[in-house]
Amino acid sequence: MDVHVRIGDNRIFALKQAVLVYQEGNRAFATLHEVKSQPDGPSYLCAGQSVTTGFLETLAKGLGASMAAEVLPEYVLARTPELIAWWSRAQARLMFFGDAEPKTRSLCGKMYPHPALVFMIRGRELFVRALAENRRPKADTPLRNAPYWNTDTQGRVCLGSMRVPEEVSASSVRGWEDAYFASEFTHPSGEVRLTTHSGGFVGLWSSLAGRKRQFPVKFLADSKQRLQEFIVRRGEA
Repeated sequence: MDVHVRIGDNRIFALKQAVLVYQEGNRAFATLHEVKSQPDGPSYLCAGQSVTTGFLETLAKGLGASMAAEVLPEYVLARTPELIAWWSRAQARLMFFGDAEPKTRSLCGKMYPHPALVFMIRGRELFVRALAENRRPKADTPLRNAPYWNTDTQGRVCLGSMRVPEEVSASSVRGWEDAYFASEFTHPSGEVRLTTHSGGFVGLWSSLAGRKRQFPVKFLADSKQRLQEFIVRRGEA
């Protein structure tokens, strides 16, 4: 059996090698196998050998070739083929709530001051953290939990019916950000501490509804993560 794959242009790629990945918990290793074809039978894998640095470099170059070059704006913090991270300045934003409680419903559709934020997209997953200072974070900048429902302890957002852009690029990240705030905040996710405010989530946003003052960062809860860790771990605890 011959397998051919077209990737982005008119060149034809034939199946020549296969990588098998073995995993146990957080440990893994990989072996490289040559693929042999038979005139009257299925293709088969030859004996494996350890994956070399040279092979990984060739593979990385091949995969990277499908990622178009783009000029990164100042607000982008990190970019790989797997993820993109950016930050957003403190600003006033509309918020929408889908909770059934009358007190929460009364907060819907109003303007609120928000802290500076760090967003990250990995695949089709969205993550968000908050910043105590309204400036571009560095690798060692401590992050705070984003004070929003629908967001878990890792900063992972429950997308629900959120209408996010199809594209993941530097030019589309503001669309992801806008989609996040255009959606309804409906429920807390897990055991995450969203705020240190004595009134909790509802008390915090009730005190800020329609206010023009800056977000009170003293009410942001510590995420116990710095920016470097957040990006390297790709949102995983």
